[in-house]
Amino acid sequence: MKREYGIARCGLACCLCSENTTCQGCLGDNCAFMDACENRNCSKEKQYGHCYECDKECRKGMLSKSKPYGFTLFAKRYGEEKLLDCLAANEKNGIVYHREGIFGDYDVFDDVEELIQFILTGKHG
Repeated sequence: MKREYGIARCGLACCLCSENTTCQGCLGDNCAFMDACENRNCSKEKQYGHCYECDKECRKGMLSKSKPYGFTLFAKRYGEEKLLDCLAANEKNGIVYHREGIFGDYDVFDDVEELIQFILTGKHG
């Protein structure tokens, strides 16, 4: 885990991304998709560092997917540091962010509340 990479604006865990050897995430200025990223552009326009700072209920862009939306809701409820702590503990316990390509253990949830519980406990249901 590269904790210093933190959480992307949309909630994805840059700190655990298998692509983070070449990517510094959307908080940097080297993202190839930064001009087209709806979440990056919206949060910058509203002067937020992350989507979880916004009080609106939003499912735009990457937030239409369960994992980034669940991570964003988690950060809204518990804070980014708690999210990072849980992700680090889960990684130590064998939970994998990217197992096959960009699909991993956090991607199996359709129910966001189940995902949030998984982040907190590292256990399914």
